[in-house]
Amino acid sequence: MSAVPHDAATEAPRRPLPEALLAALRSSFGERCSTAEAVRLQHGRDESPFPVTPPDAVVFCESTDEVAAVVRLAGEHRVPIIPYGAGSSLEGHLLAVQGGVSIDLSRLARVLRIDADDLTATVEAGVTREQLNAELRSLGLFFPVDPGANASIGGMAATRASGTNAVRYGTMRENVLALTVVTGRGELVRTGTRARKSAAGYDLTRLFVGSEGTLGVMTELTVKLVPLPEAVSAAVCHFPDVASAVRTTIQTIQLGVPIARCELLDVNAVRAVNRQSGLALREAPMLLMEFHGSPAGVKEQAETVQAIADELGGEGFEWADTPEERSRLWAARHRAYFAGLQQHPGTRSVTTDTCVPISRLAEIVEASVADAEASGLPYYIVGHVGDGNFHLAYLVREGDAAQRATAEAMSERMVRRAIAMEGTCSGEHGVGLHKMGFLEEEAGAGGIALMRALKQALDPLDILNPGKIFRR
Repeated sequence: MSAVPHDAATEAPRRPLPEALLAALRSSFGERCSTAEAVRLQHGRDESPFPVTPPDAVVFCESTDEVAAVVRLAGEHRVPIIPYGAGSSLEGHLLAVQGGVSIDLSRLARVLRIDADDLTATVEAGVTREQLNAELRSLGLFFPVDPGANASIGGMAATRASGTNAVRYGTMRENVLALTVVTGRGELVRTGTRARKSAAGYDLTRLFVGSEGTLGVMTELTVKLVPLPEAVSAAVCHFPDVASAVRTTIQTIQLGVPIARCELLDVNAVRAVNRQSGLALREAPMLLMEFHGSPAGVKEQAETVQAIADELGGEGFEWADTPEERSRLWAARHRAYFAGLQQHPGTRSVTTDTCVPISRLAEIVEASVADAEASGLPYYIVGHVGDGNFHLAYLVREGDAAQRATAEAMSERMVRRAIAMEGTCSGEHGVGLHKMGFLEEEAGAGGIALMRALKQALDPLDILNPGKIFRR
């Protein structure tokens, strides 16, 4: 089973947008309902390698009730609706493959409630992680999920995002407590509570987290917060090869070191971030690490990791203790995706983000690097290797079918390695269009049948982001 090309991503054609629906939307939303080409094109493009696939109209909602009204109108006409957050997804999640209406949630941008004593915050779906953390800073708290891009909290929940802090603080699955969701019938459902645990009924919150807009539109979220650590220290360490860096990570995790961040950059990624961010990092495979805790705890963690690295050929430990130094390093890491593209103008990235049990990480990385080297395509590797998740980005010339086919073939081999190792086709990007075939192989016929049954129950008209995750 291979990745599904865009022209075969959906079995259904585009559905027409009836004039009656467009008139009703314009009557209710005025200028906040747009059919302008530039607006539609913006809402039909993400960071995936797929062509721009615009919706027929875009509605800028400003409340949960407005989202429900759009969904009800779309349901009356059986027209697809596609939730839109910040547009930073990587697997074609927001492309309007069957046409329809894009619901832009960026104006649902209020932090509704911060409960510092309970370490929770309730936000609207369009609030971004940077916006939330700016409001929390004065309280000595932060929201720990950090996928790199300044994504919206709603979008992060929809794709079950994780990122650089996941090895210590978990993913969106662990950090979302409650939701307000608009179902495919336009009804409001509230799931979960602010309590840290519950044994009451089905876990509907986690059903919606990771559903990629196919089961409902999340409009409000209650998330966990954590205290800012007393001490933070970051370090970089260089290695003779990627395998040595990965083995250092494996031993660190197996020893139980509570490292907060452990990021791998191969030589190609280091070279790219040096040029884009004006850094002077040694151009060799590198681990970028961060330690949180008490001053004594941070010192002990760092010394343990340094000793492990020394045994495996690591050298040149460089410390970044000031907030300014740490921010500069992490900003460079977060820009690695665009830095890689800038090294090869006119390319798009075909990015694979498998995740495997930590003990198999070195094996899959070594095999995937060998494959990429033999292909002749430019590539780079970054990874949240502390939890077995890494990204291999193949850079292909836009419109070059042969290069795209080569990249997709390598992606397929890499995913199959991961599944054979009891890993997953996606550690954090989600399925979208790109990994539907892989999900079928990973979940099996029974798992896909159950997903289809859930989709039919919650979205009987098949209007919620249709054509994604699995074939209808």
